[in-house]
Amino acid sequence: MPRRRVRLPNSLVGMTGVFYVCYELSRRGWYCLPTVRNTAGVDIIAYSLDWQRSITIQVKSLSGRNPVPMRKTRVPYDYLIVVRKVLSDRPEVFIMRREEVESLVKESIGKRGEKQYWLEVRDYEPYRERWDLIGLGSLDTGEHS
Repeated sequence: MPRRRVRLPNSLVGMTGVFYVCYELSRRGWYCLPTVRNTAGVDIIAYSLDWQRSITIQVKSLSGRNPVPMRKTRVPYDYLIVVRKVLSDRPEVFIMRREEVESLVKESIGKRGEKQYWLEVRDYEPYRERWDLIGLGSLDTGEHS
């Protein structure tokens, strides 16, 4: 029997992406601390198992293949992780470093004169499953069950 999809509020779509990223990072040896809802710029703070390294992450959750809306060109986090098809059984993940995001973000003036920022699909797609950019949170590279 096919699963019935429920339309979720944007806040829950966003949280789904954050917790999916926490799941993936935890599997790679990181302690993940999701921040309080609507914290500007940072959704996750992650620490290595020895607590010697920390990283900050912004998660953008998308239900489909869309551009990523941004708030500005200068970003206050170490990594941007785009989770596309977040409500599917197999979300697609794209991982970019701060420098890459800042060099690729587009800017324009909206109809009301406000600045708008976004990442084009073609700009983030080359970063599919780039967990190697973050690396492991432990020195152990063995498989765990």
